[in-house]
Amino acid sequence: MDLAEGKDKFIQSWGALGSSWGVNRTMAQIHALLLISPEALSADDIMEDLQVSRGNANMNLRALIDWGLVYKELKAGERREFFRAEKDIWEVVKKIIIQRKKRELEPMLKVLDEVSSVAPNGDPLAEEFHQVVRDIKLFSNKADATLDTLTRADSNWFVGTFLKMVK
Repeated sequence: MDLAEGKDKFIQSWGALGSSWGVNRTMAQIHALLLISPEALSADDIMEDLQVSRGNANMNLRALIDWGLVYKELKAGERREFFRAEKDIWEVVKKIIIQRKKRELEPMLKVLDEVSSVAPNGDPLAEEFHQVVRDIKLFSNKADATLDTLTRADSNWFVGTFLKMVK
């Protein structure tokens, strides 16, 4: 496999993986392209490499900047903006966890707090509802705490802990 094939396969695969993270394919493909680019790229470079429109490129670049996965870079003598991806994969994973937690887990925790006020009052259906909500809330709070610990940890701690769990 030559470099062009490898690059294309990586970008396509990262795009598919991004769909699993809850981001659109183009956003993940732009991120992949910037991850493997040795230099910062302009929106025009990204549009040309990925065959996407200016609007699509700009919208997804802004989203990647919001997620903290991409940074804007200015070059002396250039009017165009250039973009560079965070290359530290541990930082990438932490930022993705933080964003997914904020977009998925935290809203669910809020709903669970609201619906946990349903009183069982001896009604079997209400009892079952209350129990299920309590169990989900307990699990979700533990997941929230674990994710908080994970995002505050450094990569050495995580790798060491992971390897202990795998053994």
